[in-house]
Amino acid sequence: MKSIGLFSILLLVSHWLVAQELNCQVRVIAPNIQSTDPKVFETLQQSIFEFMNNRKWTNGNYKPEEKIECSMLISITQEISSDKFNSQITIQSNRPVLNSSYNSPLLYIVDKDFAFQYAQFQALEFNDNQFQDNLTSVLAYYAYMIIGLDEDSFAPKGGGNEFQKANAIVTAAQSNAAAGPGWKAYDGTRNRYWLVNNLTNSKIDYIHEVIYKYHRGGLDKMYENSNDARKPILDALNIMNKLKEDAPNAMITQVFFQTKGDELVNIFSKATPQEKATAVQILTQLDASNSPKYQQIMKSN
Repeated sequence: MKSIGLFSILLLVSHWLVAQELNCQVRVIAPNIQSTDPKVFETLQQSIFEFMNNRKWTNGNYKPEEKIECSMLISITQEISSDKFNSQITIQSNRPVLNSSYNSPLLYIVDKDFAFQYAQFQALEFNDNQFQDNLTSVLAYYAYMIIGLDEDSFAPKGGGNEFQKANAIVTAAQSNAAAGPGWKAYDGTRNRYWLVNNLTNSKIDYIHEVIYKYHRGGLDKMYENSNDARKPILDALNIMNKLKEDAPNAMITQVFFQTKGDELVNIFSKATPQEKATAVQILTQLDASNSPKYQQIMKSN
């Protein structure tokens, strides 16, 4: 009996040591597809859920409560054949803020170039070093992006390994004729190639300082002193100003404010009048298209 009990404990410890990194909610919808059996999309949804959550993506040890909260919404937009589809995928991930119940958004992106092939009950297989299909390559790419950004927010340049893995997926896809759109520089100015390019480009690697300073130096200090915690966030925005000068069309800038815009309004709505004015000036320069949103900061009490 004792040996059985010890064996059970060892199994639990072993499971904890290899705990997966993601707690990913997955939804697949096909509102305008009539000819394909809806059960195909139900099976696909379950397969993607298992692929994202059951795979060990890194060598890190994640406790169950440390899993990264994220979600994927895949909307099938076109049926090319019985097993080929065009779709768009919306990716979201969050990060807990220290000593609070608040989860800060780390990534929000809509990828409209998600073409893939899938037959019901098809096994989803992926190899880091080899392109096998567009479906698993896109899923793995975003898994590494989610983990990399999360690790960047907790340690200086903490997500470097994951961004390199995502970059390797891009490289493998570029050399394969079966890969869909979104992997190459000339596929557009806002795609998977450009996002990982920004995050692995040594000339603008201070973007990782932005992510770390914003979260670890700013948000995680809010419970201690919210006035002091806003200063590192302002510092992070000033670094973004340098990014806008060095790389005016960097995709990461758009993704950053797409993800953080509403949060920044909430943060600086509680600031001093001087901080409000400074924040609004910086934010409207960096994200001019959303200037009306940032003007709300000045109207708050």
